[in-house]
Amino acid sequence: MRPVTECHHQPWWRRAEANRLILPAALVAVLLVAAVGLGSLGALLMQAPNMDVSRLWQEPWLSAILRFTLLQASLSTLLSLGGGVLVAVVLARRPVFPGRSLLLRVMEMSLVIPSLLALFGLVAVHGRQGWAASLLDYLPPGGTSSPAYLYGLSGIVLAHVFFNLPLSARVMLQALEQAPSAHWRLVAQLGLSRGSVWRTLEWPQIRPLLPRLAALVFTLCFTSFAIVMTLGGGPGSSTLEVALYQALKYDYDLALAALLAMTQLLICLGLWALAMKAGSHAPLVVAGGTVAGPVSRRDAHGWRRLSDAVVVLGLVGLLLPPLLAIVVAGLGGVPDLLGDGGIWLAALRSLAMASGAGLGAVMLALLLLAGSSHLRQHGRGLLASLIEGSGQLILVLPALVLGTGLFMLLRPGLGSDLQGYALVVLVNALMALPFAMQVLRAAVTGLSGAQRRLADQLAVHGWSRLRWLIWPNLRRPLALAMAYGMTLSLGDFSVIALFGSPSAPTLPMLLYQQLGSYRWQSAAATALLLLVLVVLVFAVLSALTRKLPRYVWRPGSVDTTALTSGGETATAPATREEEP
Repeated sequence: MRPVTECHHQPWWRRAEANRLILPAALVAVLLVAAVGLGSLGALLMQAPNMDVSRLWQEPWLSAILRFTLLQASLSTLLSLGGGVLVAVVLARRPVFPGRSLLLRVMEMSLVIPSLLALFGLVAVHGRQGWAASLLDYLPPGGTSSPAYLYGLSGIVLAHVFFNLPLSARVMLQALEQAPSAHWRLVAQLGLSRGSVWRTLEWPQIRPLLPRLAALVFTLCFTSFAIVMTLGGGPGSSTLEVALYQALKYDYDLALAALLAMTQLLICLGLWALAMKAGSHAPLVVAGGTVAGPVSRRDAHGWRRLSDAVVVLGLVGLLLPPLLAIVVAGLGGVPDLLGDGGIWLAALRSLAMASGAGLGAVMLALLLLAGSSHLRQHGRGLLASLIEGSGQLILVLPALVLGTGLFMLLRPGLGSDLQGYALVVLVNALMALPFAMQVLRAAVTGLSGAQRRLADQLAVHGWSRLRWLIWPNLRRPLALAMAYGMTLSLGDFSVIALFGSPSAPTLPMLLYQQLGSYRWQSAAATALLLLVLVVLVFAVLSALTRKLPRYVWRPGSVDTTALTSGGETATAPATREEEP
């Protein structure tokens, strides 16, 4: 087939020349990300010329902080991945049970639930006066003392498992559900035992994910800030991130801050380098709907019904009580919430900043992925990997380092709260960039070689290719990426704690202030409002991008008797819905 000759009267954005703008735009995005990330780190290092690496092992308190940081991150990662494997296998074995869809939705949101929000729920359930303490009072003999496990190492690990076990399990479940149905039919025909099913089918689906998933969970726990700030319980349970915050906020010790930042960066970069070498490139976030697995399996009967029920109930007991505690406690503060103008201003401020951060993350992700896809099509895989890697690099840079470095670079021109909040929006957009790229990767690079060749032959370029070929597959992942970016920004506390203004707080800062001043009822109402906003962001974006039917079925339009009898279908003309 000869290529279709393009009309030279078409606008430039419809011609083939528009495709050539992809690579320059991607390079601009790479330069922006590199300038912000490396520039902020370089600014911090330039301000700290006397950085002494030997302080890490010569000063006992610094070495203790490093050991504790590694210990809590390692324990959290092991428990999250181990529990995630168990939960994923059970949920894959039980594709149908009451409440499964709701449980999956809650698991998907574990990544974006604000840290302070989850901490509020965990304190309400596991705190000294929480639900768990009330239950322990009824246990013999004569009741027990209030639980103290929520503070210190055990509390930090519990909070990290609350966040990361559902994330790990959901990603693994997505991999298990993508196993071909022919494999399950073959398993049933061969009558394989439970151990053989694990070795031949389930483990090969999960194993490629583990290196990168372990690196992600370890990084999130290693750089945790709000959880350790709230549940640390003292200097003995401090981490590098908290020490970095104290060095910048209170001591203004730039040399120490630079040392801690470089230590975090080198450890996380080394771990990610090993993970990228050993793992696959499957997405580490849920990028689409689930694929229904087999309804009936040989290994789903007998005593495993009871064991699977125990695992599911354990997961429900981990996730739902803190969220229910937020709702129950927040409902009592709704009357005060309606008349409090300050909390509504904080909510509007948070939504405005979250929208900016979400848009920034999505735009950068689209540019980087489009440039990477363009390079791979032309056989430049190494350069394409470098472009994608630039977006993932932000994940190992602490948000405090990004914000502080930018503040130092722009310090002569910064002075107002508005400029500080713009800085927070930029940092939050960059921190959400890796997750947006994970969601959008398959949709941006989804065109097959045959589709691209046919589009070139038909002269479908630029805007037309985006509208008719890419956009139908991109719409839903784009909404999900935007939701991830917005909700991650909604729950930000580490950057806003450093650069936010107490007189003009966001919802997480307001919640922290209320908890610090023991205004429990007001904090409960604020936590409930923050939870509602997170849920609404996902619901609204999902509704806006839901695909409407092109044709509306009307009673009598199809002869159902012909369909059921297997004969010719007699159809009346279907009424075509007006297209927008």
